[in-house]
Amino acid sequence: MPWQQITLFTTKDNAEALGEQLEQLGAASVTMQDAADQPLYEPPPGTTPLWAMTNVVGLFGDKADMDAVLQQLRENSPEPLPEYRIEELEDQNWERAWMADFQPMRFGQRLWIVPSWHQPPNPGDVNILLDPGLAFGTGTHPTTRLCLEWLEAQALDGKEVIDYGCGSGILAIAAAKLGARHVWGVDNDPQALLATRDNAARNGIEGAIQVYLPESAPDDRTDILIANILAGPLVELAPRLAELVRRGGTIALSGILAEQAQEVLARYEQWFEMDAPVQLDDWVRLSGTKR
Repeated sequence: MPWQQITLFTTKDNAEALGEQLEQLGAASVTMQDAADQPLYEPPPGTTPLWAMTNVVGLFGDKADMDAVLQQLRENSPEPLPEYRIEELEDQNWERAWMADFQPMRFGQRLWIVPSWHQPPNPGDVNILLDPGLAFGTGTHPTTRLCLEWLEAQALDGKEVIDYGCGSGILAIAAAKLGARHVWGVDNDPQALLATRDNAARNGIEGAIQVYLPESAPDDRTDILIANILAGPLVELAPRLAELVRRGGTIALSGILAEQAQEVLARYEQWFEMDAPVQLDDWVRLSGTKR
């Protein structure tokens, strides 16, 4: 059966109300999509985070009267109806179509992120099993790629690593699989700690990673600290993150827009000999060695 799809281009303030209206008008499904390539980090527990600019997408059967749907939206919405697009879609296996968008991804020379429905392209390489979703990071965003490529290039055998703002645990798992002796995952979201535990277990390395809320994390100094969060928290947390790295240890920071890099760099130069920034698209990675 073919389908009719309506896409409403709106803001996060109106997205949920429009989505509820589409459901009430008989949409078979309603989804929210990022309209401006804006990453989401560390959503608070129990919340459904939305992007500042959000596409609300409703899927209707081929017999649905879309003129009537539009009229009802206009009458029931407290705001003027936003820009929209209606298109016809051929029927297909939607689950398989979605899965086809996600292929194994390589970072550096030997590190791979592999969705569960794929076999590792190179079984002898370092393979992380991780599926996409609202997953706090699966390697598709430039900030995560910058961090994974940096980790892959480090000599991690026997090292201790802190992944600060661990999210899905992707960086912590990568560090453990690349040879780190012990890894701490720290995040202020209990959901992230649960996701890290689950993903570590799925990769057979649950014993190598411990997870903590920031207030309960150990004060032990580490060889390597990596933090893929945002520029504001990185600046605010700088004294604490610097304290956690032992002399001669290294730090890597991402989640930083290019125009924010100088502020973050200046902050961390108080404790670290900083390397030249590395940029991918609009995002920057900073790294350095503790004096």
